[in-house]
Amino acid sequence: MDSFVAKLNIIKGIEYIHPLFEHSWDQRVVRFYDLDKHIIEVGENMVIVVKRFIETGLSIEETSNRMDVPVDYVRSCSS
Repeated sequence: MDSFVAKLNIIKGIEYIHPLFEHSWDQRVVRFYDLDKHIIEVGENMVIVVKRFIETGLSIEETSNRMDVPVDYVRSCSS
């Protein structure tokens, strides 16, 4: 995500709705307009978010609670 945003930042004329930020469930996203003023949102893959939590020592249950997603979803992402 950082690499994408770095590349986006060097494009002249990009009109951001907002810069890179984290949702309350820690998914990072950026929003900007295309040339026709349509909103584009690019966000981190949720599997990456789950893996980041697991790698920092959160349990599957803690990750589920933190992200407000089912435990089965977290299990499917972390295997």
